[in-house]
Amino acid sequence: MTGLCEGRVVVVTGAGRGLGRAHALAFAAEGARVVVNDLGVGLDGAGASGGPADAVVEEIVALGGEAVAHGGDVATGAGAASLVAAAVDTYGRLDTLVNNAGFLRDRMLVNLDEDDWDAVMRVHVKGHFLPLKHAAGYWRGEAKAGRTVAARVINTTSGAGLLGSVGQGNYAAAKAGIVGLTLVAAAEMGRYGVQVNAIAPAARTRMTEETFGALEGLPEDVSPLVVWLGSEGCQGVSGRVFEAEAGRITVMEGWRAGPSVDGGTRWTPAGAGEAAMGLLGAAEVPGAVYGAR
Repeated sequence: MTGLCEGRVVVVTGAGRGLGRAHALAFAAEGARVVVNDLGVGLDGAGASGGPADAVVEEIVALGGEAVAHGGDVATGAGAASLVAAAVDTYGRLDTLVNNAGFLRDRMLVNLDEDDWDAVMRVHVKGHFLPLKHAAGYWRGEAKAGRTVAARVINTTSGAGLLGSVGQGNYAAAKAGIVGLTLVAAAEMGRYGVQVNAIAPAARTRMTEETFGALEGLPEDVSPLVVWLGSEGCQGVSGRVFEAEAGRITVMEGWRAGPSVDGGTRWTPAGAGEAAMGLLGAAEVPGAVYGAR
């Protein structure tokens, strides 16, 4: 390995299995000291165990790296605050935050319970917001104290959030919300030396193998991009979304102004409809629903 992240302190949430585990191991292989966060819950968020986080720490240490486990719930203020504190208290600093924790409760909309909606929103959106909030507060304090900050945040969205996904209304809405949070955080935190980006990974994990069994990429295929985004060597890249699958990396381009028409006065409903249909005829066709590609 190249030592791309030598000396950096990296926090990875949901790092006990799948993508998070791959990210944690990849950062450690490049010289980072890693805080491995995981509640050890099931695919639907039920249960909890410190075993997965401890196991990843053991893997990193066995390979000659440095790591510490954190079992707090990052979708709570106390859990997120203790996550940042774990990095600072153990290693004296925090350089990179990878927000990755999440689970699924897939249902068609007519069968989607309110509890399933709330639980998925909580772990994905709130579980991104709170660690980001506490990490941002730490980095702002460092910058105001006159210390140089070269901080990096990598959030985890999904093709479901970018393109939609049948049977995943809660998950798609949460992942779309993470993109909005990423854009705001990038704009707000740049003045303090913080770059914030998002990835939309596609890989075979326990979360995807039933819904998207045809995926060929492995979690380890996604991690190199995450490590680069989390390194000091990544300069001038913020507010961007990347899709990563197997050996392919794609810059995702979001909402932007398309065809437009100004009638010069208030439209009638019929006139507005006619104008809208004309614009749609000149517009690009939306991307396919995720999973149907």
